[in-house]
Amino acid sequence: MTITDDELQVAARRTLRHYDDNADEFWQGTADHDVSQNYAALLESLRGPGPFRILDFGCGPGRDLCYFRDLGHEAVGLDGAERFVVMARRLSGCEVLHQDFLALALPPERFDGIFANASLFHVPCRELPRVLGDLWTALKPGGVLFSSNPRGSNQEGWNGDRYGAYHDLASWRLYVTGAGFTEIRHYYRPPGRPRAEQPWLATVWRRGPCALDLAPP
Repeated sequence: MTITDDELQVAARRTLRHYDDNADEFWQGTADHDVSQNYAALLESLRGPGPFRILDFGCGPGRDLCYFRDLGHEAVGLDGAERFVVMARRLSGCEVLHQDFLALALPPERFDGIFANASLFHVPCRELPRVLGDLWTALKPGGVLFSSNPRGSNQEGWNGDRYGAYHDLASWRLYVTGAGFTEIRHYYRPPGRPRAEQPWLATVWRRGPCALDLAPP
């Protein structure tokens, strides 16, 4: 499925409006989620003694920003939903960038790691190579990208008022390696359950020495 320019803008606006309209409910429903496995996957892959500069891409109300901040890292948030940005700044005291995923303006080679937990699946497939290229550029050489997305059979479309793309491992690998990353590891979540009961695909990637082919697979 390929969406038009107009459909792309509608997808972005409607999805962000959903999060703005439901920001309090989202916080109440996710504040206690255990994502310690995902924190560890990123932090264990970073090179050097730290502290590290970490971008929480799609930071929401700021739960994960607080975790990285409390460990002594320089945590920076980014979200496209205005209410999330306000909430995350208030909760964490960290720098939080208000940027649409489809219109990123990130400084080059600023971050040691990028934590994209339940966020990149909102990027439509036609824009994903460009967005991944932006994240590649924002990482320092050898930096690490963590992503966790609801997995699927490579379909995209609406889930209520949210637009999403749902990749399997093979498809996701093509996109991310095509942007110049090398896979470190992958796993499915929640841990300890049969695959049919693990709806989340988590992957960890290292920035390679140069950007590769940014065309869609």
